[in-house]
Amino acid sequence: MRQYTVVLEREEDGGYSVYVPDLPGCASQGDNEQEALANIQEAITGYIEAHRSEGIPLPEPRARIATVRVQAA
Repeated sequence: MRQYTVVLEREEDGGYSVYVPDLPGCASQGDNEQEALANIQEAITGYIEAHRSEGIPLPEPRARIATVRVQAA
């Protein structure tokens, strides 16, 4: 089993978009966080299956998310 970091972003017009930094082109969306996360799980599964069937090696999970503080002027 692999674990991939996903980035979840709230859209201005409602809903959420989500993508996987380690899997180029692997993205999805949903009306709420739960739906977006469920949809990206399906997208990741499809991405992995497609790469395996084509004999393309999967990228190793490497992305991390960090929060940094900066002073605002």
